[in-house]
Amino acid sequence: MKKLDWYILKKFLVAFFFCMILFTIVAVAVDSSEKTDNFVQSGLSTYQIIKQYYIGFVPHIWALLFPLFVFISVIFFTSRMAYRSEIIAILASGTNYTRMLRPYLIGGVFLAAILWIGTAYFVPKANIIRSSFEAVYIDKGGNDPSKNAFDNICITCYYRRIDSNTYVGLKYYQESSKTASQFFMEKIKGDKVIYNLRANGARWDTATKKWILTNVVERKINGLEETISSHDTLNLNISLKPEELHQDKYLKDKFTTPELAAYIKREKLRGTEGLSTYEVERYRRTATSFSVLLLTLIGALIASRKTRGGSGVHLAIGIIIAAAFILSDRFSTVFATKGDFPPIIAAWLPNLVFLSIAFWIYKKVPK
Repeated sequence: MKKLDWYILKKFLVAFFFCMILFTIVAVAVDSSEKTDNFVQSGLSTYQIIKQYYIGFVPHIWALLFPLFVFISVIFFTSRMAYRSEIIAILASGTNYTRMLRPYLIGGVFLAAILWIGTAYFVPKANIIRSSFEAVYIDKGGNDPSKNAFDNICITCYYRRIDSNTYVGLKYYQESSKTASQFFMEKIKGDKVIYNLRANGARWDTATKKWILTNVVERKINGLEETISSHDTLNLNISLKPEELHQDKYLKDKFTTPELAAYIKREKLRGTEGLSTYEVERYRRTATSFSVLLLTLIGALIASRKTRGGSGVHLAIGIIIAAAFILSDRFSTVFATKGDFPPIIAAWLPNLVFLSIAFWIYKKVPK
């Protein structure tokens, strides 16, 4: 890397971190004003709110607006360089236009890598903090930090496949006590039932991580032969945990990328429907990181041309493009989650569209 590369890269990173800090302050101010009543009702101190909520909220906002931070910062500092005729001087010195874009590519790849690692491993940990606070104090309006937001949930009937040939059902499951009044399990081989279990009660044992069944009747079927056995109590070890029995709207945000991939694989094996939201989230984490590089190039191509309106025109064009990108991303997500749009296409379609736009701008921009 030469002095020109370091010069542009330094401006790029300084503008990016300045933009990120500025927007973070604005986001926290707006969010705190909206949730003032909830904070007051919670009875928590300012330190506790920061520790239990904003420590998780800030990384969430960073991950959500990261591409926008990059895009605006590139347009801002490049437009200023163009206004001061620095771009003209660079090109007049014999530097090729494509060569001038190299530090933008380096900076874009560096920031995209940071976002990819962050969304894959660190942001989900922050989302656990944020979502736990919101579930107790915002969504439910509670004021007891020791109370789980799902404690009063009672599931009348629950039935699902837990592996390729095993089906489990519970009735009248109570989240607070982790008990059910009825429990049944069946195993299928081909189109025939080979095992059947019924119990008049089930309780999750937090010590052994197993289900304890009471008044159990087991039936093992082998062709025309049937073996019946009864048990007062029976410890059952199956791949079904209490936390899987309620719907958590924050679940996809809490998973690291390896955990999310494993969850999707497991639920597909169980035959669970409605996994498009999780699959879109999985693909988007990579697609969003790529969009950082893409928006870096588009911002550089737009702002490198000196215009009569100066930075204002560049920022206006940038805001329009950013809005179009966000809208296309929202539309593709809705089509994937509510329709039959393939999740991988939904996650990558905005990037593919704006990649063609970037190529068209590159061809048209004066060099």
